[in-house]
Amino acid sequence: MLNSKLLRENLEQGDLKRLVHNELHIDEYKSKMGDDSDVCVISFKVSGKEPSADLVSFIEKGYDYVLDADVSSGEKEGGDYLVFVELDRTEELPDQIIQIIEDLMNLTEQDLADWRVRYYKSTKDHDLTADVMREIIPLTPEEYSAKYDKEDEEVDAEEPEDITQDLDAMKAVAGVPVTTTAPVNDFTESLRVAAGLK
Repeated sequence: MLNSKLLRENLEQGDLKRLVHNELHIDEYKSKMGDDSDVCVISFKVSGKEPSADLVSFIEKGYDYVLDADVSSGEKEGGDYLVFVELDRTEELPDQIIQIIEDLMNLTEQDLADWRVRYYKSTKDHDLTADVMREIIPLTPEEYSAKYDKEDEEVDAEEPEDITQDLDAMKAVAGVPVTTTAPVNDFTESLRVAAGLK
């Protein structure tokens, strides 16, 4: 439940009216408190740095199950900041998220029915309900690992040489000096000799 003493001390009802965007993103960002399979990161946009900082303080002090809350270091387009909240990945996660958002409704005077939730890399928005979140969020480390470890293995399988070449190409286009040295083999040695470098 909402800690009314805290609400009186820091934020009052309606203080964040028209400042919090009504879209919640889940697992879009990496956890800084632990492994992503153990920790879920929720995020939403807030207009202005000071209201964002106030909200972070409110969340950190108001819920014993919140591991961490933070504001993005820089502003996004239009002066918005991202607020990140980290929670343990457990079966209680959907209810904990709903509790935070319902308490937020007192500060924003919004309606929970107007909120949408988007999970991970999906572009599909869903109604923000505990039942919907139970369907779209892996609620245990095992579920998360089963869903995403294969995806991570596919990324890891990319050849390091390919990644280096991609980075070098991006640096060249951006006008950043490319400092990667060529591997030493017969072909590169012949190029060095032809260029008069050997």
